[in-house]
Amino acid sequence: MASQSEPSAELPSGGRRRDIEEGLLDGGLWFRVEAATTAAAVRRTAERLATELGIADKDIADLSIVVAEAAGNLVKHAEGGVMLVRAVRARTRAGVELIAIDSGPGMSDVLRAVGDGHSTAGTLGIGLGAILRQASWSDMHSVPGKGTVLAAQVWPGGEPERSWAAGLTRPLTGEPVSGDSYAIREAGGRHQVLVCDGLGHGRLAHAAAQEAVHAFHAAAAIPPAAVVEALHRALSHTRGAALAVAELDVERSVLRYCGLGNISGTLLAGDGTRKGLVSLPGIAGHQKRQIREYDYPLDRDAVLLMHSDGLVDRWNPYDYPGLLMHSPQVIAATVLRDAGVRRDDASVLVARVP
Repeated sequence: MASQSEPSAELPSGGRRRDIEEGLLDGGLWFRVEAATTAAAVRRTAERLATELGIADKDIADLSIVVAEAAGNLVKHAEGGVMLVRAVRARTRAGVELIAIDSGPGMSDVLRAVGDGHSTAGTLGIGLGAILRQASWSDMHSVPGKGTVLAAQVWPGGEPERSWAAGLTRPLTGEPVSGDSYAIREAGGRHQVLVCDGLGHGRLAHAAAQEAVHAFHAAAAIPPAAVVEALHRALSHTRGAALAVAELDVERSVLRYCGLGNISGTLLAGDGTRKGLVSLPGIAGHQKRQIREYDYPLDRDAVLLMHSDGLVDRWNPYDYPGLLMHSPQVIAATVLRDAGVRRDDASVLVARVP
């Protein structure tokens, strides 16, 4: 997995600083965590973000412990460890989220590993107990031979209501920003999500993707096909994008889906079945022969997975025992780790029935 940015111990000035600050406010920063100096940079970055969000010193102290333990574990015990630092928001509050991902040997007994003092060579055993105590919320999944994903959040005033959907993006290696994006909204009782892939890479693709996000949040409480039509108009001054909008209708047990271009959507059921969702050819903002919405049965235990073509479709979630019972963050991070490609921007979103 590529790193979005790998800040040194002290932030540089000029364009590099702008890239880092932009990343913190827009999707977070990725770090390759391979040395103690990088682990220290991750901790300072998280502390600075918490300060900018107005989080109290006591909560920042808890955050520092969580980051230090998680990053330290990656340095000491993991293979290919990376960490994401980003802001998370819920109504009037803001917190800091950390997602640590590795491709190491994994753990067969996560509950035993979280006990203080326990460590098995090559696992993330040390410090997990401290992370669970100091974080407002955390979730972890590990499979022997595949690796471990840990998500943790620190909030002022305790844990907020958990989100029904979450996503991750990361840019092509060497690019400061990603041309992929995602968004989540609740509007007029509708639970809707967006995944967008701006054409190409770099800042122009990023601008198209961000325009799609802004238009998505600004749209009225209308069905997915109408939202996609609105996004098509909004992107006419950009280079365009592939995108898809899904709506989870709990009352009617229906998933409504409308895609334009190469965005993959899959419904994963608790019984092991999977259903591919239909997107039509086109480029939002430039080319559309037809915009059509499709309805699919939506079970209470279903998981919606959407991603850009920066991930491959051959990944099988049922090779990961118990994964679909975990949080959207952990599912999305696992998919990004094992299905993401290095030669493209990537975005993945996971949603559960609210």
